[in-house]
Amino acid sequence: MIRLEIFAVGNLKEAWLRAGCEEYLKRMGLWSRAAVTELEEARLPKSPSPAQIAAALEKEGQHILEKLPKSSKVVALCIEGKLLSSQELADSFSRWAEQGTGEVSFIIGGSYGLSEAVKKRADLRLSMSPMTFPHQLARLMLCEQIYRALSILGGAKYHK
Repeated sequence: MIRLEIFAVGNLKEAWLRAGCEEYLKRMGLWSRAAVTELEEARLPKSPSPAQIAAALEKEGQHILEKLPKSSKVVALCIEGKLLSSQELADSFSRWAEQGTGEVSFIIGGSYGLSEAVKKRADLRLSMSPMTFPHQLARLMLCEQIYRALSILGGAKYHK
């Protein structure tokens, strides 16, 4: 059984987002051990300078890299990443399992994204869309897509 962990910068503030993520995490339990680890978001002023943003990303990035399991496949969500269909994400899981991967870590940055160090550590840079989504909504969308990929591999009727 594969272990999946989502490392997310920031907390989910809205109850409906938390409930949605919890539901998909519960459903994933049929095929995996899935969890979310929330990491503290760096505090920035209302109108941060580029230097302040860069420093915050660096601080968040260091914290992320400290938490990542060494043997985990790492998927960093970033807008410049690769666009995959749900079937292609499922195929990635299948390929990683064939390679003996026991753990996959997904990383969602804060409102300013991810540091370059985190992106470099990633085995896959994944884009959910060319559109921009709030990072909290991206977490719910990622949970749904992971569940969908697992259901494809498990032969469930969720993906039509």
